Amino acid sequence: MEKSIMYRLYLVSILILIFALAIVYKLTTIQWKEGEHYRKLAKIRTVKTFVVPANRGNIYSSDGSLLATSVSIYDVRFDALAPNEKIFNENIGPLSDSLAKLLGHPSGYYETKLVNARKNKNRFLLLAKDLSFTQYKKLKSYPILKLGIYKGGRIDSVREIRKHPIGEIAQRTVGYLGFDKNGMPNIVGLEGAYNHYLSGKNGKILKQKIAKGQYKPIRDDNEIDPIDGSDIISTIDVYIQDIAHHSLLESLQKNKAEHGCVIVMETQTGYIKAISNLGRTEKDSVYKERLNYAIREKGEPGSTFKLIDMIALLEDHKVDTTKIYNRKGGRITLFGRDVVDSHSEGPQLITLANGFEISSNTVMVQAVYENYKNNPMQFVDRINKMGLNKPLGLSIKGEANPFIPQPGTPRWNGMSLPWMAFGYGIEVTPMQTLTLYNAIANNGEMVKPQFVSEIKEWNTTIKKFDKQVIHPKICSKETIKKLKAIMQNVVKLGTAKKIYSKDFSMAGKTGTAQGNYGINNGDNKHYISSFVGFFPVDKPKYTCIVVIHKPNTASGSFYGADVAAPVFKRIAQKIFTDSPTTNEIQNLNQKVNKQEYSYNRYFTVAQSEKYEVPNVKGMPAMDAVPLLENLGMKVRLRGNGVGKVKHQSIVSGTPLKKGTIIELQIN
Repeated sequence: MEKSIMYRLYLVSILILIFALAIVYKLTTIQWKEGEHYRKLAKIRTVKTFVVPANRGNIYSSDGSLLATSVSIYDVRFDALAPNEKIFNENIGPLSDSLAKLLGHPSGYYETKLVNARKNKNRFLLLAKDLSFTQYKKLKSYPILKLGIYKGGRIDSVREIRKHPIGEIAQRTVGYLGFDKNGMPNIVGLEGAYNHYLSGKNGKILKQKIAKGQYKPIRDDNEIDPIDGSDIISTIDVYIQDIAHHSLLESLQKNKAEHGCVIVMETQTGYIKAISNLGRTEKDSVYKERLNYAIREKGEPGSTFKLIDMIALLEDHKVDTTKIYNRKGGRITLFGRDVVDSHSEGPQLITLANGFEISSNTVMVQAVYENYKNNPMQFVDRINKMGLNKPLGLSIKGEANPFIPQPGTPRWNGMSLPWMAFGYGIEVTPMQTLTLYNAIANNGEMVKPQFVSEIKEWNTTIKKFDKQVIHPKICSKETIKKLKAIMQNVVKLGTAKKIYSKDFSMAGKTGTAQGNYGINNGDNKHYISSFVGFFPVDKPKYTCIVVIHKPNTASGSFYGADVAAPVFKRIAQKIFTDSPTTNEIQNLNQKVNKQEYSYNRYFTVAQSEKYEVPNVKGMPAMDAVPLLENLGMKVRLRGNGVGKVKHQSIVSGTPLKKGTIIELQIN
């Protein structure tokens, strides 16, 4: 019996020894033979490389206003099982009250939501989304949530979004970061064009996994710090942009149009100071920045293309502006097709210049066809040499390719030349048309439209975008002088005479193109109304184009002169009257005879009327107040205080008593 027990004991001891030796062997093998493999495997499973995103650069306007910036927003979720029962029950009410004040729903809504989450063992309840940093900071201090992730169940996540501080104004041009239907990044506008500058370079850092799925940083030589993106200084002027946006919006709403665009270009540099693209939404019929019509929408420009006719005819010495043409009742026929003037009344025998000013299709077609029918390539070459048959090569993606029919190609026929003469059978974008007119305003120098003036890293400029010349001289000085005078007459005497102002000079050309004229016999025809020009005429500072699609034809006001030209005038008038024209006051102490005369005349009148209350109705408040106070009256203002006097409490001509109180109603 004892032997049997001893044998068993020996057997167990031997087995334990063998097992121990096996463990020692395995440990030795792992440590020395397979150690490197397992060390690598452990590192792969516990150490992870994390991307440290770079801060995206900002986009600024030319006057320093912020157009686009990155803002951190926070999402907060709740692990309903993390707080113990006592903490949860004692604080559920105060937490619900706090959430109600911050997020807007009733307190009972949040209490029910939290109780159900705990009941259903929801460990990832979405509590709040898209919080600002200020809101997030408040929420972190609320009952239960202030205890953190383990005791309070608060799970935070942060992400960056792009914000546009000035709202939707110029949003399509400034651009945005989005994704297409396949989930691929889709960055448009300046955000896309200069993404390689704005995005910077991401960094990386190693982190090691610790308890409960958390990671801690590992500082080593492989760590790479992120390089923040550069800032973009755009050419957009917020003040001019605001004027252009609201002027376009007002016309679209008034004329119930489908969509439209406005571009304001600085004449000498080609810098785009304002660009607005508004389209009506199908759902709620409001106007928003949907597509960049100014750059990507090409179409038949109509009569604004007649400027090409004038340049070609004058530069090729075919005719002078004084050549007489017969309008023939506002209708001529070529190749079985009628060319018709929008208005047939008025003088029939007029000069070429008059034909341009009143936008006579019959005159312009006769002039072009008679002089180029035997050599149409000469006319088309004039267009090609100015570069109008090619895209401008803009920095913003999506520019449409223009179409200019070329003789000898399948798309050229007998009607091509006469149709081109009044802007049909060709396709250009508003930006391309604007660039042509800007060249005339700029004394023949055609410059490339630009949206960015410089790129900065902090306060250091790393790249500047100076003026880029497309064509140094598209025509002679003599031609430019004649064209400026004729385009000024368009506003003074011609199709745009409704917008004429004696206070400041404008020059330009109206355009009204008919769309869908070749489909279903024109049953679904619509109109594209436009105006393009520059101001002031003597020394043009800005060139502007307005294009409005599908205005309501019920009132009959669908012509460029009625729909687009008033927008141009509002923009020009606002810029001309409200913008400073110089940064330096010269000859401050020099007397001006005209001013001296006006002052002496005013002083004499003021002395003779000092015993009567003057009439200040219609005067700016800033002028009326000192005038009355200098007469010894006490002035009280009603209204905003910065407009004009609408009503005065004491009638003019009343005997004046010093110390009398007068109230002025300011509109």
